Amino acid sequence: MTRTILTRRNVLAGGSAVLAMPYVLARPARAAGQVVVRNPGGAWSDTQKKYIYDPFTKETGIEVVIVPTTLTKMLAMVKSGTTELDVADAGLDGLVELDKAGALAPIDYAAWKYADPNDVPEEYRTDRTVGMALYATVLGYNKDTFPNDSQPKGWTAFWDVKRFPGARMLADMASGSPNLEFALIADGVPMDKIFPIDIDRAFKSMSRIKADIKKFWDTGALSAQMLADRDVVLGSIWNGRLQAIADKGAPVAVDWNQNMLQVQAYGIFKDAQNMKEAQLYVDYAMQAKAQVGMPKELNYGPTNTKVFGLLTPAQIANLPGSPENMKRCFIQDVNWWSNNRAKVNSIWSKWILS
Repeated sequence: MTRTILTRRNVLAGGSAVLAMPYVLARPARAAGQVVVRNPGGAWSDTQKKYIYDPFTKETGIEVVIVPTTLTKMLAMVKSGTTELDVADAGLDGLVELDKAGALAPIDYAAWKYADPNDVPEEYRTDRTVGMALYATVLGYNKDTFPNDSQPKGWTAFWDVKRFPGARMLADMASGSPNLEFALIADGVPMDKIFPIDIDRAFKSMSRIKADIKKFWDTGALSAQMLADRDVVLGSIWNGRLQAIADKGAPVAVDWNQNMLQVQAYGIFKDAQNMKEAQLYVDYAMQAKAQVGMPKELNYGPTNTKVFGLLTPAQIANLPGSPENMKRCFIQDVNWWSNNRAKVNSIWSKWILS
């Protein structure tokens, strides 16, 4: 959803494979406390530092401690009762798992003074999570192969290999979830009827195009590399990954029709040692001037609608969740995936080898 490449799977589930040494912002002369934030690192962390962490510390005197760690380690900390984090900045699907484990505290929206909760649409807010950035899985294509707006416009066309020939890619189960949603769209299911997913129907649709998929990608880096190297000319890809290679000169573009919107969010641990600071941090980070860094630097969409007033029309056009792109998207149901991922994984592991 970047000039230094992020792995979407890491953003969803964790970043570093081990608990890293904290990266600590410069201490103010008289620290007013601290807040420990899980962050996936890389360009994501750099952008947050510039637009949120440093300004928050300057404004409040509260030091921000960054700890990149995995969802697995966060769940283990919760189960052991040794949570050292205050705030998780993670994919909403990961936060759903933490919430199921009873790890998250209610977000004190009523106490917000920096941000207005009403500026964040209800679909991005729950009692214990709040969306802070948007990314999308989109239909990416090679502009040399499909010049002058001749690319497939949506997933039904993507499945039409005779009309739109060329090597393709789709997401592997190891990426977080395979593209069953797109398979259903290609089979005629309207976007507002995708969930709950008809698993059998989705796999039947996937089987129809399987022979034309050169590779099912498991990381954002791989999907971007295949499209940049022209190993494939069409495929599902995270919008930030595609934009990163486009910025470097690759002849690639997004068709925004039927894009799948996904959410990066904040959750506050109920056992947070710095609860007051954590609540204040989330409040501060949700205001428009703090959120503007994600779309400006990394091409992730904001969840605070006031941010759009701080961006140019050209910037807005390429953002997930923009007013225009919202008309052409659906939001992934992370609760459905949480309840059904194991079942899908079991079917996938046999299907992919068949």
